[in-house]
Amino acid sequence: MALLLTAFMAGCGDGASSPILGGGGAGNVPHVAGDTTRPRVTVTFPVNLASAPDNTKITATFTEDMVSTTITTGTTFTVKETITGNNVVGGPITYTVGSRTADFKPTAPLTDGLQYTATITTAATDLASNALAGNQAPLPAASNYVWKFTAAPPDVTPPTIIFTTPASGVISVPTNATVNATFSEAMDPSTISSSTFTVAASGVPSLTGTYAYDVPSRVATFTPSSLLQTFTLYTATITTGASDLAGNALAAGATPNPWTFTTGNGLAPGAVALGSASTFGIMATAAITAASASVINGDVSLEPGTSITGFPPAVINGAVHVNDTVSHQARNDLLASYNYAKGLACTTSVGTTDLGTLYVSPAGIPPGVYCSGSTMLVGVGHPIILDGGGDANAVWVFQIGSSLTSNANVTLTGGAQAKNVFWVPTQDVTVGVGTTFSGTIVAGRNATSSGGATIDGRILAGAITAGTIALNGSPSTVNVPAP
Repeated sequence: MALLLTAFMAGCGDGASSPILGGGGAGNVPHVAGDTTRPRVTVTFPVNLASAPDNTKITATFTEDMVSTTITTGTTFTVKETITGNNVVGGPITYTVGSRTADFKPTAPLTDGLQYTATITTAATDLASNALAGNQAPLPAASNYVWKFTAAPPDVTPPTIIFTTPASGVISVPTNATVNATFSEAMDPSTISSSTFTVAASGVPSLTGTYAYDVPSRVATFTPSSLLQTFTLYTATITTGASDLAGNALAAGATPNPWTFTTGNGLAPGAVALGSASTFGIMATAAITAASASVINGDVSLEPGTSITGFPPAVINGAVHVNDTVSHQARNDLLASYNYAKGLACTTSVGTTDLGTLYVSPAGIPPGVYCSGSTMLVGVGHPIILDGGGDANAVWVFQIGSSLTSNANVTLTGGAQAKNVFWVPTQDVTVGVGTTFSGTIVAGRNATSSGGATIDGRILAGAITAGTIALNGSPSTVNVPAP
């Protein structure tokens, strides 16, 4: 039975989280509820069958957050000499949350010319206790992940910064910008932190925020916990405490480090301003339904309408607004956002061809406005990657004449941010089972998650006609991006 409007307004009209919907307190991990998707290894260093310095760390990056205590030396993460299968290499393991990367540092240098086998076992689990889906058996089975590499002479070259975003001296930087640095070689993710990477304005403490390191692109990203101040000069610095995987400290005195930039007063150039709709994880103009224990890490809006079903067991970690002043303004802002996005000049026409066959992974899709006069598809088995090329302000807008169907992963690299990706179908959106989807959906009509999906963005439905949101199947998770 649909929850009545009065049930939501009691305790929710003031913008507080609804007590009947639950929420995640400090230390909780709300997105694990009902999660049945096995974690996978996306990239390793060294890569399979490559050579690597004998003094390097051996790393593995996962598709989702892992339980660090399940990744241990000599048990769940082992390195052995290949030919004999013996001579287990000893050393400590560090797991870095922001980059979802485990790195193993051998106690002593490996033997040059010998091949080694690295293994991560199924005892390594994600936060919902799902065992690893490795490369020794097809999904949905759990299996070990195994790769091999050959030890080579040591790396003694200090890493450098080769590119920054914003670039040094740039003005009119968006207030919602993140700060990126691209390195000359693979860095140790555990050394990218508040103690080594700072952003500050003159005379005030360093900004607080979160840190991430993208292994394939070698990009470190600092995301401020709040918007930058307008018309303010900032200085970004990365110290020699940051090091590469061999332990070589960042080269001191090399430009561009430190670097400065000055903010303007707007969003990333070309980004779609969502206004008050920006805080909402899901927003509909007819009805919202959840078939299982999905998690919305953001606010929820319904305007007009009173039918929100399935909460609980689904959880909203945010405020609920139904036919109140907040939802009314957000509804108006949604329409304005939709019209703005539809009015942008198309830079690349993609027709109805599967995006994953036009831009075959691991090749990335560069920033731009992509348009189709009809449907747009991310087909099964054809994942796509949006590549920012080191630009934290890179923007993608996908204008779709009818409906969007996404049945494979849509992921980000090269400093790309979910907050700067916008999918704008005139009609409906369907996000496929068990997929990862990056970006904000601004749909003219309905939106559906088929189950088990992770949406790093927003689902905003019903911009131009009565629109519903259906979270079908197993639990999905919606994560509203940071500003």
